[in-house]
Amino acid sequence: MIRFLAFTIGILSTIAATPAWADRDTPHYTSLTVFGDSLVDAGNLYIANGGTRPDPSLGYFQNRFTNGYDYTDLLSLDLFGVPTTPSLMGGGNFAFGGARIVDTGDVIPDLEAQISAFQSSSRGIDPDGLYIVNFGANDVFGAKGVFGAEGAIGPYPDISSYLYAAADQYVSGVQTLNNLGARNILMTDFPLWGDPLTTEANGYLSAALSGLSLDSDTDLFFYSLSDFNRRVLTEPASFGLPPQRIDTNCISEGAQATGCTGIFSFDGIHPTAAIQAAGYREMNQLFGLTAVAAVPEADTWAMLIVGFGVIGATMRRRSRSAPQTAIRV
Repeated sequence: MIRFLAFTIGILSTIAATPAWADRDTPHYTSLTVFGDSLVDAGNLYIANGGTRPDPSLGYFQNRFTNGYDYTDLLSLDLFGVPTTPSLMGGGNFAFGGARIVDTGDVIPDLEAQISAFQSSSRGIDPDGLYIVNFGANDVFGAKGVFGAEGAIGPYPDISSYLYAAADQYVSGVQTLNNLGARNILMTDFPLWGDPLTTEANGYLSAALSGLSLDSDTDLFFYSLSDFNRRVLTEPASFGLPPQRIDTNCISEGAQATGCTGIFSFDGIHPTAAIQAAGYREMNQLFGLTAVAAVPEADTWAMLIVGFGVIGATMRRRSRSAPQTAIRV
């Protein structure tokens, strides 16, 4: 089944009281595999560059692009007691700083290349594992010409064509994982909230998602990082955070010793560890990533079916006896 961030099914109080993830097919995740960009890179770019980037003297934590663990590391710590390990060290985190969805010819492994590297590894598909795909920011940066105007969007004739291809290929990557046998997939959207190109790309992404053809036992969890970033900046208290400054970054302020408190970005691009942790807490709350989901026993299903029948009969009786009211629009 496909589960999205916005849950709209909890109509009956007895059902609404049950977490939306409680009926997932995998009770407990037995492995974690990550594909993505610098937001979730566990050190692959650092290793690939001979240990020259990111620069630990700037306060990067264990060669990650922030001042602490990213959300995939926090999840791995809760599930298995250790953070994610870079694929270049034999681990399951295939993310690379600078990676895009679309391959425009640079040397950084993009989405398709990361999935290919996974297929070439000895890990194999774990049907009870969780697979995270986190891309999009670098595609928007490329469309803006952040990496240089020439070749920023590869062979595509215009920015809209490029963003459309990025959204389509992003969903195709999810489809590929499903076809390989992945049954638990968490994907994020294009994350740069407030940016017009991000809004356009997420529109294409929404349309592309409707074309997915997933196996009946595949759970797709969709988390909007762009909406999360919006809420962190406009209502930080709801995440237990102080107001966040976006006019500077932690390194510029020399605020690493304070944990970058009250500053959204660590280096001008990447969020601080506090923001990463806030996102992780919400994902875990929404999707029960670290919870053990119980599979209903046969007698439980029978009681639920009987309950639905009683509720349905009651609703039919009420509909026959209730006066009809015209709806005017």
